[in-house]
Amino acid sequence: MPVPAATPAASPWFERPWAIALAGLLALAVAMGVGRFAFTPLLPMMLHDGVVTIAQGSWLATANYIGYLVGALACTAVPWLLPGLYRRWGPAPFAHAGLAATVLLTLAMALPVPALWPTLRFLAGVASAFVLLNVTAWCMVRLALQGRAFMGGLIFAGAGLGIVFSGLAASAMVAVQWRAATGWAVFGVLALLWYLPVWPVMRGLASPAGAARPAGAKAPPAQAAATVLARALHALGYGLAGLGYIVTATFLPVIARMALEPGSPWPDLFWPIFGVGATVGVVLSTRSPERWDRRWLLVACYGVQAAGIIVGLLLPTVAGFAMGSLLLGLPFLAIVSYAMQVARRLWPEAADSFMSLITVLYGLGQIIGPPITAWLLAVHGQQRGFTLGLMFAASALVLGALIYVGSALRWRRLP
Repeated sequence: MPVPAATPAASPWFERPWAIALAGLLALAVAMGVGRFAFTPLLPMMLHDGVVTIAQGSWLATANYIGYLVGALACTAVPWLLPGLYRRWGPAPFAHAGLAATVLLTLAMALPVPALWPTLRFLAGVASAFVLLNVTAWCMVRLALQGRAFMGGLIFAGAGLGIVFSGLAASAMVAVQWRAATGWAVFGVLALLWYLPVWPVMRGLASPAGAARPAGAKAPPAQAAATVLARALHALGYGLAGLGYIVTATFLPVIARMALEPGSPWPDLFWPIFGVGATVGVVLSTRSPERWDRRWLLVACYGVQAAGIIVGLLLPTVAGFAMGSLLLGLPFLAIVSYAMQVARRLWPEAADSFMSLITVLYGLGQIIGPPITAWLLAVHGQQRGFTLGLMFAASALVLGALIYVGSALRWRRLP
């Protein structure tokens, strides 16, 4: 009598692709939607409470971006300086450390100790970089091993959804006249609730076997030089994206309040519109065929973001700000997703460190934006200062697009 073949055991729920993608999505909602970008809708509340000025708010934002840069530098160094530790632990413990820190640091912002706030925002930036880079590394490898690499882009939707929820929540808090300190406490609790489902899923090495990538054959000198140049151009182009979006991302509700009539409910809604656009855009990016060169897609994304800034400048109305917010948001997370894919393609044997390195350049772009805008505000006043700051940001996006055009024309296929 023939023995029936054994049925393969089903994978535990926490190892299935949908669970991995959802865990990554929630993790980025915590780190980016709350840890980094909850500050944008809360800044007008802090200004209204009189606990900060616009200049002080700009420096708080800068402290967060400096922390993001430091965190990205640390993530770049760990696989090189501590290779044995990184191979043994993988990215998951670093992601959990960043998530736990984000919850605590967000709650601590509710403390009435303004002297502590720059340090808290700095550390929140460090934590957000740890989460973004380590979650991306862990989820992308896990999904690729299961033949679901296309789902990797979905994790970036978490940042967009976090922006939407934090923006709408802040709008509701403004309507009932809550103070900013209460807002920070609410967002800290929200971050904790989003983090809890991530805990049982994100564990173990990204690759269960822990196998190292095979080393490729040594490239000829000319090809090696071309590869180095292509990597440098990619890092520079991605860094300009950080500079291009940050002025609007930091000051959008403040700019809208200045332009619209007092008491308008719209300024608090433009940031959630940005978040909706970011979520929709990154979900659509997962449908991009593999044969499409991601550099040309980045060119299109940079162009759309620059157009969003220009629309807000030319039409300082409800319709103009809404359209500008949507256009700026649509490519925001798609740019991150495409840039990480290009980084893995350009340097597969050191993908985690290279993704961290280009994030360092992105962080530098973010650091430059708010202080330049604060200086322009001091020299030219609020209206002209914001206009010049936004024009500078749009120019950075145009330059970034031109860099990717040059790269795509020089190397029809990535070296």
